[in-house]
Amino acid sequence: MCAVTRVLALLLWAPWPALLGAPLAELSGDQRFLIFLSNNLEFTRKIKGDVAALQHAVCDTFQLCKEEELLLLRQDLSMAQVPMERCHGRGFQAEACFSQIREGLRTYQSSLDAVLELLPGHAALVESVQLDAANLSSNIQHQMEDLGLATVTYPTEARGPLPAFSSHFHHQVGSFFILADFQRFLEATYRALRHLAHL
Repeated sequence: MCAVTRVLALLLWAPWPALLGAPLAELSGDQRFLIFLSNNLEFTRKIKGDVAALQHAVCDTFQLCKEEELLLLRQDLSMAQVPMERCHGRGFQAEACFSQIREGLRTYQSSLDAVLELLPGHAALVESVQLDAANLSSNIQHQMEDLGLATVTYPTEARGPLPAFSSHFHHQVGSFFILADFQRFLEATYRALRHLAHL
């Protein structure tokens, strides 16, 4: 492992304030890492746009558009959100953040099956998002291996399986929240990658 990569790996272990204070010159030599960040920022933005299109489809088809009007129904669905506490604030740790992103992408890739079932007319777009989620997860895994970072696997109990919807309406609402949560997850992923790119 080259000296710049070793420095980068050590910095990636550091808390967020230390990352913010890292001299740019120490990171700018690792062009592969910077290219990885640039490419996957664009990739994440593309997925965000596709998820937004699916959100519009749910809104147009089922008139489910405003999250605040559906929060009480969410409690009935027992839908847990994917943890992202290692990707922001004082809890930021790049290695753990990358692992949480990978776990989250796998979770939403599976959860989107509910959206696929609900929106058969948008099957191609849903399947494209699922493939993109798998590819982004793979990209992050390969980059972690290149940097010599350990993969942290978080327990699946907090996520739980995809809810068994008790009615078609609950299926609609559940799909609405799957997409809303995935959009928030992608925004957090984008911010984490952008911060690393701007060091």
